[in-house]
Amino acid sequence: MPQTADDMDAVAVRTWCSLALEALGREREAIDAINVYPVADGDTGTNLYLTVESAAGAVEAVFAAHATGTSVPALADVVRAMAHGALIGARGNSGTILAQLLRGMAGVLGDGHDADHLRRALTRAAEAARQAVAHPVEGTVLTVATAAARAAGRTAGDPRPEAVVQAAYDGARTALDATPGQLAVLGRAGVVDAGGRGLVTVLGALVEAVSGEPPAHGTWVTPDIAPVTAAAADCAADGPADGPAFEVIYLLEARDDAVDRLRARLDGLGDSLVVVGGDGLWNVHVHVDDAGAAVEAGVEAGRPYRIRITHFGADRAHPHHREPAQRGVVVVVPGDGLSGLCAEVGATTVLARPGEPPASGELVDAIRRAHAREVVLLPNDAELRHTAAAAAEQARTEGIRVALIPTRAAVQGIAALAVHEPDRSFDEDVVAMTAAAGATRYAELAVAERQSWTMAGICQAGDILGLIDGDVAVIGEDVPGTARAVLDRMLSAGGELVTLVLGEDMPDSLAEVLQEHVREGYLAVDTTVYRGGRQCAPLLIGVE
Repeated sequence: MPQTADDMDAVAVRTWCSLALEALGREREAIDAINVYPVADGDTGTNLYLTVESAAGAVEAVFAAHATGTSVPALADVVRAMAHGALIGARGNSGTILAQLLRGMAGVLGDGHDADHLRRALTRAAEAARQAVAHPVEGTVLTVATAAARAAGRTAGDPRPEAVVQAAYDGARTALDATPGQLAVLGRAGVVDAGGRGLVTVLGALVEAVSGEPPAHGTWVTPDIAPVTAAAADCAADGPADGPAFEVIYLLEARDDAVDRLRARLDGLGDSLVVVGGDGLWNVHVHVDDAGAAVEAGVEAGRPYRIRITHFGADRAHPHHREPAQRGVVVVVPGDGLSGLCAEVGATTVLARPGEPPASGELVDAIRRAHAREVVLLPNDAELRHTAAAAAEQARTEGIRVALIPTRAAVQGIAALAVHEPDRSFDEDVVAMTAAAGATRYAELAVAERQSWTMAGICQAGDILGLIDGDVAVIGEDVPGTARAVLDRMLSAGGELVTLVLGEDMPDSLAEVLQEHVREGYLAVDTTVYRGGRQCAPLLIGVE
């Protein structure tokens, strides 16, 4: 049943995000397959999916926080959440531009949701995206966005939001079909622009969210453009192969004037520069040969974080010819030190930052990067159980055999990895890893942020909390004393091996003190120490 002209509200935005995520999930591989510009790295569909997943997650969080009877959040709150979620989760060149498109739309839709606001939102989105790109190129997603805005503008006077979004979708489709004639690399490869195709998909979801029906012309198909063949991909890669070696992406907290200087600096270092955001938070994307210089430029401008550096060279040297391994392991880790430890034994890692748990798309991406027929997934967090299950299910639809071991802490994941043997059967390996994880009790130390009630009593801000199996069991004044008390409680039930994972700010002397405590009080109990690095809790403890 089509919606009315007043229905581009908060619920419609939520529906749009959900439908766009679902559609990009279906079309991700097809979009990846035609990705030849600006670099033929085959990830545009995946990057768009991850960007929209972050936007959709932020919108769902607003609805969850507003769960009061039958009321819904304000439209302005929802569109701001959508734009912010896309900004912090943007991946790749295409995802970064899409984040700016959504930010441009949000700036207008926050004031109203009628047809006129929709027209102006689409126009503002296209303008904002072009302004964010250092050197706009025609035949790309920017061209498609501009065409969509112009087509929507031609509906001036029509009060129906569904007419506006249908016109934008039709204009985008027409512009997309023309992209091979505008950009030589697309014409040589015989494909349309991958980012533009992704935008058409997102606009198709907008049509369905506003009108209640799929787009009038159905799913986009280009009749005269063949899928990318290996030869076409190689031809398309001839240009970019001589370009910058690294893709650098990071979030940046900085003032506007500092970002203006950063743009000039990065423009001189490389190409494909896109800087999106505002109000003190930015997402920076650039292709460079000197990745360190790009990050240093961000440090000079403000505070960069969530830094991701991708080396294009490996894909160019071995373009999609690597045979998949029989078995891989994907591990979620809370610190970069553990990431290195797991990588040493051949695991693919996903870094979980404080307050930023990985989305299912990131886990699916890691499963793909493992490049194996069989994958063991270790989420290492009880709250990631549903997210990990969704990622495993998605990977199974792609023909990958995935076993999810419900590890609830990093030390359980370490125990599982210690008994992993890729040469035995998959089922036997999963059973052994599950048993090792299940036999490991886990604890962590944390600093209380405020006064609160706990299972161990009332804690004050600054107290050291010892959590055993997720519950506060000890409240102490310092880390060594609290850690000893936690160890005593855990070892009172027995144990043969203690695993200690120290956070970045914890001195080596802490490990020495705790090792001595175990040696003196518990015969025949061994102790292993690892460094968790940044983002890790002050101390993680495992007893098995």
